[in-house]
Amino acid sequence: MNTLLPTTVVGSLPKPSWLAESETLWSPWKLDGEELREGKRDALSLAVDEQHQAGIDIISDGEQTRQHFVTTFIEHLSGVDFEHRRTVRIRDRYDASVPTVVGAVGRERSVFLDDARALRARTSQPIKWTLPGPMTMIDTLYDEHYRSREELAWEFAKILNQEAKELEAAGVDIIQFDEPAFNVFFDDLKEWGVAALERAAEGLRSTTAVHICYGYGIKANTEWKATLGSEWRQYEMSFPLLQQSTIDMVSLECHNSRVPVELIELLRGKKVMVGAIDVADGAIETPEDVAGTLRQVLRFVDADKLYPSTNCGMAPLARQVARDKMTALAAGAEIIRAELSGAAPST
Repeated sequence: MNTLLPTTVVGSLPKPSWLAESETLWSPWKLDGEELREGKRDALSLAVDEQHQAGIDIISDGEQTRQHFVTTFIEHLSGVDFEHRRTVRIRDRYDASVPTVVGAVGRERSVFLDDARALRARTSQPIKWTLPGPMTMIDTLYDEHYRSREELAWEFAKILNQEAKELEAAGVDIIQFDEPAFNVFFDDLKEWGVAALERAAEGLRSTTAVHICYGYGIKANTEWKATLGSEWRQYEMSFPLLQQSTIDMVSLECHNSRVPVELIELLRGKKVMVGAIDVADGAIETPEDVAGTLRQVLRFVDADKLYPSTNCGMAPLARQVARDKMTALAAGAEIIRAELSGAAPST
């Protein structure tokens, strides 16, 4: 990727209203059978077109073919019973009814390979694909079989590595593992969390990334954020470990957050995907808002390692809001590119 400050979206984009309920997480599909398969592929194409039109540099599928960033992957694995559900505390924050691990987990076939090929065929630009990370996967299940968070995480890491290698072979340039659980379970993070993540990324030639955020703009997350005080220093636990890891890039929340921007210094040497768009608020940032965030961040990360992005996925937002936010992200990055090159920004 030759573009300085290449822009991208962390994960999800809003789905079209004919495919799923607007501005709703875990919305049931409105189609089924062959219509659903065709509808998902159409939505993926629309997501690509909207990113192109907004000026985004690294294109994703917007997670249009999945209901949820974790459970859609798990649905395709053996050893997990979706009928036998239990209520668990997700990320020590809110209760949810989740499937149960009833036997050895396994992956009988690729989950996202066909979708990744479809994405690759729809753009000549670099593409990014997201997968759930091992620790976040185990936090979204009830385990009746292994009865060990660590053992189950290692099993998932092996499965994720198989999937990631197939995605790489399909032409995916960046493979991102989503690990919001890294902001919560600090003992696990130190003892085996980063090591399990490295196992998931083992042997990949594609750029590997881990995304750690404070979550979608939903009630449970905003209420949790309100308890964190004037400074959010959770990254202080994960960044030093990740700086020493084999993971190439770290994706973090920044804009309109209480994360002290100087914590990014802890990642010095790594590529950094910085959230310059607030996904918990429908207000549209101006390009200068984005540029202001990036100027702050550039004190702590080299320009050739900075990837402007969104704080998290945008699935709960209105489609036009997401479009406008992507446009602002691209325009804000262009302002900083011009400043770094000494040229006037293009219009």
